[in-house]
Amino acid sequence: MTAARPYRSGPEAEAAGVIVIHQEFNLAQDLTVAANVFLGRELGGWRLDHRAMREATAALLERLQTTISPDALIRDLSVPDRQMVEIAKALSRDARVLIMDEPSAVLTHREVGALYDQIDRLRADGVAIMFCSHRLDEVAHLADRITVLRDGSVVGRALRGEMTEDGMATAMVGRELTDFFPPKAESLGETVLEVSGLSVAGRVRNADLSLRRGEVLGIAGLVGSGRTELAEGLVGLRPATGRITIEGRETVIRDPRQAAGSGLAYLTEDRKEAGLLLQKGLTPNLTLAALERFGGIRIDKAAEAQALETAIRDFDIRAPSREIMAGNLSGGNQQKLLLAKTMLTEPKIIIIDEPTRGIDVGTKSQIYAFIRKLAAEGRSIIVISSELTEVMGLSDRVLVMRQGSIAGELSGPQITEDNIVRLAMGLDAQDEPAAGALSA
Repeated sequence: MTAARPYRSGPEAEAAGVIVIHQEFNLAQDLTVAANVFLGRELGGWRLDHRAMREATAALLERLQTTISPDALIRDLSVPDRQMVEIAKALSRDARVLIMDEPSAVLTHREVGALYDQIDRLRADGVAIMFCSHRLDEVAHLADRITVLRDGSVVGRALRGEMTEDGMATAMVGRELTDFFPPKAESLGETVLEVSGLSVAGRVRNADLSLRRGEVLGIAGLVGSGRTELAEGLVGLRPATGRITIEGRETVIRDPRQAAGSGLAYLTEDRKEAGLLLQKGLTPNLTLAALERFGGIRIDKAAEAQALETAIRDFDIRAPSREIMAGNLSGGNQQKLLLAKTMLTEPKIIIIDEPTRGIDVGTKSQIYAFIRKLAAEGRSIIVISSELTEVMGLSDRVLVMRQGSIAGELSGPQITEDNIVRLAMGLDAQDEPAAGALSA
């Protein structure tokens, strides 16, 4: 038997039926959903059959139980909707082997259910699926065979049912994961941020919130509930109305520069498109937002190099060289670099949107420790997350959003999975934890 050689290129692999859903989006921003699904293999020859492509795309999206329009531009879609387009694009090909890299990382529970249905259908049709994920519950649910990697090496193999989620986590990290979430604050300082009646046209209505020194405030809610839009309105990335008071002074924030000048920083949920310059090295990514600290027009290269060494040490950024492009770092190390870049501006209030999306279990634990350390130093943190365990495990208080409004606030023993879901669905929270509910 002749050994098979590796494919020389992506097109060659696709021609053989090997299709990849990449962790990071590979979409043309200014084209429609249908044009992206059929990009490079358009129907109709030299005279494109746009109607046939729209109809085929609509059928794929209907299979995925999503309401995305085939005519929508990619740049106008949310992050979860873009992921659904990537999945539709892969399903449109005649796959014999389908490689899925973190396909559910940004999806809602309903969308994850639709994805699982498609995986079951493809498996029944004989398609072989390689499913790469940091969500250990879905690995246990989907996989017939499990392979665990750590630092590029295989550290565990098991058949379905032979390895628990805890066992997978321990193998990935190389140690027992005890005290996954750091202890919460025993006491909090004075109020540092008050927001009254914040509205973002068509997205957020009359949101009120407060934040105390040393506090971690969680914001939960279904995807599309207005969580990210609230944060972007607060830091001037979206036009917003309302009253913002920072440390007792009413503050006007129309753009991110004014936000930074007021001690307010925002870590985007999309580190690759909006957070980092992927084709630049670590140093420019780290210092770009604080160039005035390094001489402005004439950059102090020695000071920049020292800042990078400090960031690598303090945030445990693991890179094979100081010259590596940011785009070649792992997702976890990119997130650490983004956090280090943000902290270089010395903000008093930090908003972190989806702090651990697409990050392995061990790095998640590090990010949680970083967040709690910042709070212990007197910073005030707002964490927006789709992962309920993350919101519950990190937050001193939780605000739940629904359809652009704040549906309720939870604290102490009220912070349970059941209560968060009830508020997100428009129901009243319960005063006591429900039986079997996960508590923080």
